[in-house]
Amino acid sequence: MWCPTGEASVKVSEQTFRYEPAEDHPGWFTWNLIDETRFNAQTMGRMLTRIEEGPDGIRRARLRMFPERRHSNLLDAVHGGVTLSLVDIALFAAMRTLLDGDAAGSVTLDLSTQFIGAGHIGKPLDAVTEVLRETGRLVFLRGLVMQEAETIAAFNGTIRKPTRR
Repeated sequence: MWCPTGEASVKVSEQTFRYEPAEDHPGWFTWNLIDETRFNAQTMGRMLTRIEEGPDGIRRARLRMFPERRHSNLLDAVHGGVTLSLVDIALFAAMRTLLDGDAAGSVTLDLSTQFIGAGHIGKPLDAVTEVLRETGRLVFLRGLVMQEAETIAAFNGTIRKPTRR
């Protein structure tokens, strides 16, 4: 989890994620896979995360991506598949940073997304996620995809934690 000193206290596997302070974005941490041949790096590009506490006292994880032309559809907006990918990755970033869960060993059980607007290329796109409930095997989450002050999508998802062997 993020702490006021700016140091990461999340214990992310050295073999899976690169989670460290982002020098060019104070207060943010990298959220990238070490293996850059996988989907996140190849499709999504660089991503950053941080934990925020809202005026309602609820802690949320914000995952940011930087949409480029390669993320666009024929309308020059962010492709819906890219937005869905951001949401799916955000579920795991929130689980990991807010709950110290095993993001690498978990799976998405369901994901519901309502598209409300179109994302624009060249402006950061954020998925802001909160945990609704955690049980022994499941994590229930919800959030919004935001670009500046505009809501792009709303979402709900359920993650199944890894099976203990």
